[in-house]
Amino acid sequence: MDIPVADPRFVDVSGTPVPGEPEYWEPIIFRRAEIEAESARLADLPAPDGGRRHALLVHPRAVDPGLGLAPGIRVTLAVLRPGERTRPLRQNATQVGFCIGGGGRVVIDGQTIDFDRYDVWNLPSYRTYWYENTTSELQVRLDYSNAPVLEKLNVLLVDDDPRATAQPAPSAEDAEPVDARGSSPFGTFQLNDTGASMMPYETLINPPAVASRAHHWPWLDVKAHLDKLDALGDDYVGRRLYLLHNPATGRTNGTTPSFFATMTIRPPAIVDRPHRHVSAAINYFFHGSGWSRVAGQRYEWGAGDLMLTAPGWAIHNHASGPDERVYELTVQDQPYHIALESLLWQEDLKKPARVLGAEPGFATNRTDETASS
Repeated sequence: MDIPVADPRFVDVSGTPVPGEPEYWEPIIFRRAEIEAESARLADLPAPDGGRRHALLVHPRAVDPGLGLAPGIRVTLAVLRPGERTRPLRQNATQVGFCIGGGGRVVIDGQTIDFDRYDVWNLPSYRTYWYENTTSELQVRLDYSNAPVLEKLNVLLVDDDPRATAQPAPSAEDAEPVDARGSSPFGTFQLNDTGASMMPYETLINPPAVASRAHHWPWLDVKAHLDKLDALGDDYVGRRLYLLHNPATGRTNGTTPSFFATMTIRPPAIVDRPHRHVSAAINYFFHGSGWSRVAGQRYEWGAGDLMLTAPGWAIHNHASGPDERVYELTVQDQPYHIALESLLWQEDLKKPARVLGAEPGFATNRTDETASS
């Protein structure tokens, strides 16, 4: 590939005022009826090349490269007719998959995950995968991806014929013999009393590998644990949820390295405490109804609606309606911000914000007794 020559340039910003808060994207709601209509439209199309019937849910402010519902989060509506199967694909984006209609299976590097409605799974980077609808109903999924970030960095790599390019994974027997002339005898060592260290090239290009696996969170199993959080009283100051945790994400508390996915239960007439965080949040409400207040504006939502509820650092809170429980899936790019050391979080608006992951976080008033119930 030929890359054209570009002229370098300087931009003088001397004396430019220090920027304040950015102009945040507005909250936006895709209503259940709109999602159902688009699912039906996709299902009526002739089978496309590759078998992938997809539509992006795009915020009006999003621009190429990096179309998304939030600046760093892409949400794709995907459908498969009964008996259909997609062609294998791999990419260096990571994903959270969520079934909102029907069921089927996803095969990830030979690992089969059979899923039903409201199940969640993750897709690791650069693993060959394909979907199949093994049911008699239309399969409808929401796929959450960090592709917008990679597109902005100009490094999203998609291989639509991985069978032709795949190489077998290296094994211990395949490892190249170590040449002592190419290794450093010193290892990583401390340079001075500030704790600054020096690391040799041999360690730089061979960091400790953490196995990145696909995981499956079946809704019925998740719900059994989630419903126990009903026991938390009206005085509970936290949010009644569980993170669908991928151990490979370590201290960043993720479902993928970029996102966490949480399942939340809201008993009737529960109003959350207003808070804010740098990470963006997208909520899919699949049972019950309620409202969210974001930057002073109230938004009503109901079952089957998908909403960008937290467009980064805007003060917000949520409330359930008076008559029934709310169940919701929230996808948020918190792990990505923890890794960047950019995750400002203000749990109590009367107290200072903290840099989660670099400073101690927050505690709730949940007791040992309620935690073990």
